[in-house]
Amino acid sequence: MATARVPLEELPVGRLTALAQRLGPIIGITNASGGLNSDVAARVLTSQGAFYVKGMRTDHPRVWTQAREASINSLVAESAGPGLRWREVADGWDLNVFDAIDGHHADYRPGSVDLPLVARLLTHLSTVQADEGLELRLAEQRLGSYAESASDLDHFRGNTLCHTDLNNENVIVADGRARLVDWAWATRGAAWLDAAYWVIWLIAAGRHRPFAAERTARRVPAFRNAPDAAVTAFAVANANLWAEITAGESDPWTARVDAAAQAWLRHRRDL
Repeated sequence: MATARVPLEELPVGRLTALAQRLGPIIGITNASGGLNSDVAARVLTSQGAFYVKGMRTDHPRVWTQAREASINSLVAESAGPGLRWREVADGWDLNVFDAIDGHHADYRPGSVDLPLVARLLTHLSTVQADEGLELRLAEQRLGSYAESASDLDHFRGNTLCHTDLNNENVIVADGRARLVDWAWATRGAAWLDAAYWVIWLIAAGRHRPFAAERTARRVPAFRNAPDAAVTAFAVANANLWAEITAGESDPWTARVDAAAQAWLRHRRDL
C-alpha cells in the first residue's frame, strides 16, 4: 500500500524546530522521489552535516515500522546500514533521523562492479544475530500462507537478522561499500534468506537469467550452503506471494518482480 508523500517543509512547525535544534539550522531539503512507504522521506543538509529523515503520522497503520527500524539499528549501523541519530514521537508524527549515505543505488546488471560489494554485505549480514528481546516478525510467519507445505516453513527458521527487501534502491554504494537502507521489514530467519531475496531482484532489476542470478548469490556462503530443497521451497513461496500481489491489476514494477519470481521457480522446477 503506497503512502502519499508529504514534503518535509509541511511538517508541523514544532517538528521542524526540533529538527533544527537537534541537527543545526537547516540549509537545504531534498524530498525523496523514490519509495512510497513513508509519509516523509527527505535528505536534510544542516550546519552539522547531512541526514535522512523518515517519518509517519502516528495514526498510520504501519507506523510500527518506525520503531522496528530504530530497534534494530544498533545491529546494522555503519557495518550494514546508516546510523540512527535521533528518534522522537510528537505533534502527531513519528520521525527517525539517520546519518545520510551519499552514494548511488546498486547496479544489479550482469558484470556490475557493485555485485561483489553487495555479496560482501550479505555475507556479513548472514552472521548478524537478532537480539533475543527484539520484536520481529518470523520468516516462517511471513511466508506461512505461501509455502507449498507446512514442513517447508522449517527451512526458513533461524535467528539471523534479515532485511528481506533487496530492491536495488535499498542498496546504497559509497566509498567502496554497499549498505542497506529501509529496514522497516526486518525479520528473524535463516542466514541465507537475504541472498535468496537477492536472486529475485537480480532477475527483476538486473536482467540476469535465473541460473546466473543464483550463481551470483552463491558468492554468499550461507546461500551456497543452503539445501536445494530449502531454496526451492523459498522460490515456491515467493512465486505464490507475488502472484497474489499482482492478481487483478498491477503496476509495471510489481509485474516485473512477479515475472522474476515465476521465472526463478520454473528454473528450480527444471533442476
